[in-house]
This record gives sequence, C-alpha cells and structure tokens, in this order.
Amino acid sequence: MANASLDPPDVPAAEDLPVATSGQAAGAGAALTAESEVVDLCRDLLRFESVNRGNGDGHERPIAEFVAEKLAEVGLEPVLLESAPGRTSVVTRLAGSDPSRSPLLIHGHLDVVPADPTDWRVHPFAGEELDGCLWGRGAIDMKDMDAMTLAVVRDMARSGRRPPRDLVVAFVADEEAGGTLGARWLVDNHPDHFADCTEAISEVGGFSYTVSDDLRLYLIETAEKGIAWMKLTVAGRAGHGSMLSEDNAVTKLCEAVARLGRHQFPIVVTPTVRVFLDSIGEALGIELDAGDIESTIAKLGPIARMVGATIRNTVNPTQLAAGHKVNVIPGEATAYVDGRYLPGQEEEFLRQVDELLGPEVRREWVVNDQALETGFDGPLVEAMASALRAEDPAARAVPYMLSGGTDAKSFSRLGIRCFGFSPLLLPPDLDFAGMFHGVDERVPVDALRFGVRVLDRFLASS
Repeated sequence: MANASLDPPDVPAAEDLPVATSGQAAGAGAALTAESEVVDLCRDLLRFESVNRGNGDGHERPIAEFVAEKLAEVGLEPVLLESAPGRTSVVTRLAGSDPSRSPLLIHGHLDVVPADPTDWRVHPFAGEELDGCLWGRGAIDMKDMDAMTLAVVRDMARSGRRPPRDLVVAFVADEEAGGTLGARWLVDNHPDHFADCTEAISEVGGFSYTVSDDLRLYLIETAEKGIAWMKLTVAGRAGHGSMLSEDNAVTKLCEAVARLGRHQFPIVVTPTVRVFLDSIGEALGIELDAGDIESTIAKLGPIARMVGATIRNTVNPTQLAAGHKVNVIPGEATAYVDGRYLPGQEEEFLRQVDELLGPEVRREWVVNDQALETGFDGPLVEAMASALRAEDPAARAVPYMLSGGTDAKSFSRLGIRCFGFSPLLLPPDLDFAGMFHGVDERVPVDALRFGVRVLDRFLASS
C-alpha cells in the first residue's frame, strides 16, 4: 500500500491495519455481496468518531486506515495521503474493461460535524440500529454513501466484475471545514490521481421525494451554491463599563450583524432551479406562479427548507465574540457568518453584503469557494435515471441545486463534471433535510440496500 504524508510516522502496510469490526474476515468474501454487507460497513464507519471541529482540528486517520484495509482485503491498492498529521485521505482505482474511456470519480468524505450525546435518543457514535434505521452522526452526511461505495467496489473487485471504465475512488478528510486539508489539498498536491477523470458522483443527490404511490422524484444534484464564510470585525474605544460609550464595538457589530441576518436577498431562479420547479409543479399538478415561487416551494414539506434556500443568496450569523470582563468595554468585537451565493451571483452578493455591513466593519474570508452548475443531460445522467427506474418503477429523476457545498467544488477545478448521486429510497415522512448536521441523524437500512443495488447497476452501465 502506498503512502504519501507530510509528516511521519509512516502509514502502516495493509497487513498492519486494524482488523474489521463487522466480523467479516479476510478470505471469507466469497459468501459476501454488496447488499449483504453494506449495513455492517455503515455501522462500522459510524462508530469512528471522525469529528471535524474546524480550524484544522480533526482526525480521520483511524477511519481512513479501516477503509484502506477493506479495500486492500479484496486486492485493491489504496494510497493513504496526509495533508497534516491525522488528516488522512484514501484513494484507489478499480480497472475497467475499456481503458480508452476516461475514468469516473466517486468521492466521499470521512469526517463528520460534532454531536452532543445528551441531545440524542441513542449515542451518536454507537452505530445503533433502531426502528429500521442506523443511527449516528454521519448516517446521511455521508457515511451512508461511503458504505455503499465501499460495498459495491469491494463486490466488484472480489467477484472479478469489471465496470465499463476505470473507477477512481476517494475517501477524503476535512470536507466539513471546507476541504482545505482534504479534497482541495489532494487537487493541489496530488492531481495525478484524478487528472484523467471527466465526471464524478458524490453526496446529497439521488434521494427520493414521494409524490404518490406511483410517482417518486429522485433529486440529482447538478448545482450547488458558493460558500462565503466570513469573519466580521469592528473596532471601538475600550473603556470602563460604567461610563458613557459612544464608540462601542459590540453595539456597532451587533447592529451590522442584525442588518445582515434579517436581510432577505432577491429571488434569482437559475436554470437548474427552473427545471426542478417545473418538474415539481407538473408532478404535483400545480401551476407555477413566477411571481410567487415561494408558495410552490412551501408545498414540498420537509425539503422546502433546502429548496427554498436555492432561490436566493443567504447569510446566517453563526458566532459572536467580544470582551473578557463584564465591566470592561472591549476595543474590538468579532462575528462569523455563513454566506451562500447562487451560481453567477458572487459579485452582486458581495456588493449587497458590504452595503449592509457599512464602512466600519472589516470583512475577511474564512472560506470562499465557487458555486457550481452543470446541465442535466448526457449518458451519465441517463445511466442514473435508468438505474433508479430499474429498482423503482415509480422513479423519475430530476435535477436540483444543493443549498450547501461539497467537495465537488475542489474536484471541479480539474475540469471534472460533478453530480450528487447517493441513491436512497426514503420513507415519505422522514425529514431528510433536517438530518444534515441535526440531532438523531439516521438512515433506513432498507434505503442502504436499495442504494447499493442502484449504485451497482449505475456503475455497471456508465
């Protein structure tokens, strides 16, 4: 097993990696299938506390070593790459039957956001199965897709089945903090692993939205908003808390942040969102009112929050900091805000932000990453739709825009056309959008098995 790291110690060879916890011993793979082991693999992944707290504070190495062991177990040659101690990613390649074709990239992140066990019904890192679901931080963001990918790739390698073209598979670090130490670092420092890839699939796409018993829309991500994470700083006159203060940094900052947080940016409908809304309107039998698009979105139930954020730019204040003592007026106050802008809207978005903040607020970038949008066409899209219909005759694939961001932002810099395709057949009453970074995150075990079947069909035909 190859290793490239900025810092010692060396990553161990495959035979020295941790033993699988799912009870699937090496050599016993002949009896396994992707569908039979995906739940165990997902459970194992959920039990790794691969928490990313931001500011470089994360540790993906143990879970990366586990993934590498599972890949090596079936004869693949994973490469472990470290951007910093413990910030480990895994890349491997499965040879296809036609070497003249460009490879397909499948990428997934191994890190998760923090979770407070006191808020959850079950411990967020127990990987417990309850009510037909696997519960845990990362269950849908995105260790479910990691497990499905691992299961299908293992099955192909174990059985000797070759996909039509090479598959480049990457399990990466640091996505939850913008990918600086994960996908972006790989693209900047090891582009040779992906240089010949022209298309990619990853998270937050291919999930079902039930219209009726005989119609389910499967949302394929073809666009995502840009990321504008910003630090805002205001200076003022420091002094004693008992005296009059006409130059209070905290007051000025709070006023500016309130203006920004309460502002509603104008509606802008991009091509992806237009096609999605037309598809939704047709499926629901609703005539889309161009002057009142929000009324259509409001009828979508739990996914309305996600879709509603794709018709305008947004900014949400997330952190405030100032002072060190109750009777001391601080000379500086800071805030952090999470901004997201639509494709083609970055310049106008920043103009409006600066106008709202005013001249006394200094704005600095924490993360600024591009918005993406591609068409809903071509053989890869057709293969997605076909694989979904084969497993669910009620399936209809439609494009949509993700309100958040993914590692597609990094891989697209290499000219790769990126899609979100992590297929899941979900219960109609499951608040899927609310699971992302939420309490009691979980994925139905039947959805995992469905996803494996769809993914296998898709990879075998694309």
